[in-house]
Amino acid sequence: MAPRSFLSEDQVRAVQREFGTPVFVYDQRTLEAQAKRVLGFPNAYGLTARYAMKALPTSAIIRLLHDLGLHVDASSGYEAERALRAGVPPEHIRVTAQELPRNLDELLEQGVLVTACSLHQLGVLGGLRPGREITVRINPGLGSGHSNRTNVGGPSASFGIWHEHLEEVLEIQREHDLHVTGIHTHIGSGVDPAVWTHCAQLSLGIVARLPEVTTLGLGGGFNVGRMPGEQSADLDVIGRSIQARFEAFHEAHGRKLRLEIEPGTYLVANAGALVCIVIDVVNTGAEGYDFIKVDSGMTEIVRPAMYGAQHPLTIVPAVRGPADREGEAPSEPPDRPTKPYLVAGHCCESGDVLTPAPGNPEGLRARLLTEPRVGDAVVVGGAGAYCAAMSSKNYNSFPEAPEVLLEADGSFRLIRARQTIDQMVANEVEF
Repeated sequence: MAPRSFLSEDQVRAVQREFGTPVFVYDQRTLEAQAKRVLGFPNAYGLTARYAMKALPTSAIIRLLHDLGLHVDASSGYEAERALRAGVPPEHIRVTAQELPRNLDELLEQGVLVTACSLHQLGVLGGLRPGREITVRINPGLGSGHSNRTNVGGPSASFGIWHEHLEEVLEIQREHDLHVTGIHTHIGSGVDPAVWTHCAQLSLGIVARLPEVTTLGLGGGFNVGRMPGEQSADLDVIGRSIQARFEAFHEAHGRKLRLEIEPGTYLVANAGALVCIVIDVVNTGAEGYDFIKVDSGMTEIVRPAMYGAQHPLTIVPAVRGPADREGEAPSEPPDRPTKPYLVAGHCCESGDVLTPAPGNPEGLRARLLTEPRVGDAVVVGGAGAYCAAMSSKNYNSFPEAPEVLLEADGSFRLIRARQTIDQMVANEVEF
């Protein structure tokens, strides 16, 4: 079962009053608990756990997770710069990117680690820093994910150097006197220990051909269940299986390999919620649907429109009555029936729907929800990963939503202010 929201109904109403909507809320206690699980990942000869910051790159979150012991995985040079500005030491940042940073030489000079993700990148890095130690990303020929759009391994993915091109890697290594001391692979995301174990075995076969390798990074996301019935990855089971393969490799080759992992979703997905409000309730007739319209949508969360991704939705009725009259207690919201609703976003876009059919952004699946009224809050759960970070920001000129941290003591702290219209148009040039 997916976990219940970390926000109580009263907290939802308090957030709504203090910060407005839409607003992202992140839970410090959940972040700490997930970080502890990741840092306890079973390993044979040492572990470096990195936070894949593309999932949620807000500096307060990066600092919190780094302070707990996680290093940073950056997917671009710009992400590396954001991590540096958040206070992460350069030697704790690894860039593994499709595009080499525009300031590559500067980042290398500072001590940021950069993985070569193609033969071209390997040649560029070798030309800039001949004789250095380097990590190379290899596509092992295997991928995993809940859809093709989250599968970053195998022949249909351009990520990494195809495993059959290892001889070319060795040629570039010799040309620039490089020392390949790290191999990184990335399969996508999943929960099946057998897939992770098979990927580890394929990767270890590549490592066996590179005698200087001391670190193997098994990149990929560990799925977390956002919805009831969705399975979450069991890190202990996956880790023990991989640990056994590392121990067998040591027995066969005499090398004790350090393990690197780089989860993002696992750390932050269920530590985040999006609070918005009902702005309208409409229907399309007896043969149609009942719709709840909210003051959010693809401007904050594009995963449903992109993947057919499912997020839990909860109606929190507004407290009505003499709530604002001094000395009087607010009235409790009345009990209301439930019925099937589609939830639509505020964008002028037919695809801006938060209730697609599972795995099918072209389809629709109504949800059984409490009968809503305009002004009620709607909480979108599982919104910590790839939501604020991956949205259609400023579409229809809606401003970027604020972000709030629910601290361990129960207080709320603003960690990103709501964008203003002046900030939205600041870079436009008059002519």
